[in-house]
Amino acid sequence: MLLLLLWIFYPELAHSNATEAPRPNMIIFLTDDLGYGDLGSYGHPFIQTPHLDRFAEEGVRMTDMHAAATVCSPSRAAILTGRNGYRSGFYNIAGFFGTTLSKQEITLAQLLQDVGYQTAFFGKWHLSKLESHDEVSVNEMGFDYSLATSVNAFGTGPKNPEKFMRNGVPEGMIEGWYADIVSREASDWIANKRDKNKPFFVIISTNEPHTPIDPPQNFAEMYASEDGHSLAQQLSYGRVKRHGRDIAEYAKEYYGTVSQVDHVFGGLMDFIERQGLKDSTLVIFTSDNGPEYPVTLDESNGEWEDPIRDRCFGSPGPLRGMKRFPYEGGHRVPGLIRWPGHIPAGTVSDQLFNGTDFLPTLCKLAGADVPQDRTIDGTDAFNAFLGKDYERKILPIWFFLLNASHMPGMAQMAMRYQDYVLVGKLAPRRENFTGYPSADTYPAVDWLKTSVPDTFELYHIKDDPGQCNDISSEKYDTFIELIPKMQTLWLDIRNEGPWWGRLSGSSDNNGF
Repeated sequence: MLLLLLWIFYPELAHSNATEAPRPNMIIFLTDDLGYGDLGSYGHPFIQTPHLDRFAEEGVRMTDMHAAATVCSPSRAAILTGRNGYRSGFYNIAGFFGTTLSKQEITLAQLLQDVGYQTAFFGKWHLSKLESHDEVSVNEMGFDYSLATSVNAFGTGPKNPEKFMRNGVPEGMIEGWYADIVSREASDWIANKRDKNKPFFVIISTNEPHTPIDPPQNFAEMYASEDGHSLAQQLSYGRVKRHGRDIAEYAKEYYGTVSQVDHVFGGLMDFIERQGLKDSTLVIFTSDNGPEYPVTLDESNGEWEDPIRDRCFGSPGPLRGMKRFPYEGGHRVPGLIRWPGHIPAGTVSDQLFNGTDFLPTLCKLAGADVPQDRTIDGTDAFNAFLGKDYERKILPIWFFLLNASHMPGMAQMAMRYQDYVLVGKLAPRRENFTGYPSADTYPAVDWLKTSVPDTFELYHIKDDPGQCNDISSEKYDTFIELIPKMQTLWLDIRNEGPWWGRLSGSSDNNGF
């Protein structure tokens, strides 16, 4: 009775020290390319996401949740390591310049194993080539069990995928859609294959709604009306240039895919409740970066045509930018978190949580030590789930670095300081740079590893979430204060990351 009275009359006390509670099971449900504005609970006008909307009411809806990067590999590396993906050499997606996750990295899964957790991974990995014996496997990096693909569902598409590896062994074709498969397999592992005397940590990583987009017909048909076509053209796409062709006929497939993910997630949560695990399990639903966008070949600015991406209708909501853009729409993502009895139900938090924060936050809940022999960019940000302040030593920073011939003038990095965002651009990559024996242009990695941001913009992100007004003149003192902070942080991260190409003696890497 005393505990009940404390809960009713002093809710802050009841939630004040979640780390003293029994260690929770933990599930990260990670979608791919889901936009900040793609769910009903985040304001989408017509995509139906009833299961996720209900889940949002059972926990906290984060309005300032961020992936650690604007594309997937550095974002996923950060979740596992607590470090900005550029420190691990993920300057783009895995495979570029031979990029792969190093065995020297220490992962969240390994740290949780050390304190008695059972661990499992299901879905898209995209941190190494799992088919190669020369690169790390999922199981080597701390997962007791895995059913994973190296990258996406290209080739066969998300239906009946053929590229899964089960604990490092090719599995062959598995019937069903990708999202259904990984959720079903995770449920089977939780119910039948784990040691039930131990807490568990699971990552479920869907292909959806990343391309190729091909949902079950019944989900696509939910959005087959002409009204859906016209509404698709009226949505916000972060002020990102989209081609002029009318591709709205494909919108139903994207919307159907989001509803499919919602359905799969709802089924998983029903399973967790039937297993009696709801109250003991911390569940996090989020995305690895902002939404993809279709483009048209335009030699004047280096864009390309990709009909597969004509089906991409994800929206960043009111934010500027989409996938690859360091503006908010490229990395601010949905974040729904539930842990009954520890995170108040039906709340909204405007506190920032970044992808680098997963490792220190979940380690604290599990009683695991955070590595002290390397820079950890994240912090224990559990208080963000409660809408409370917390301390952060290293400022959040997000990148997407391109060579000079690809989308010139695009911002390459953004750094958050309190309610301000400083956006920085590197000097353009030099063309016809002499001194490189096998390249007429300055190799992209060399440009990246020798450049410093020298052009800047400043935004007040609370007053101007769409980043429409550069206030560098009005807030000049803040502007000048933040520039050296960004340059210093960039140099620290840049100089730690490996110099791909130079490591192998090659200098023929000419572009991303």
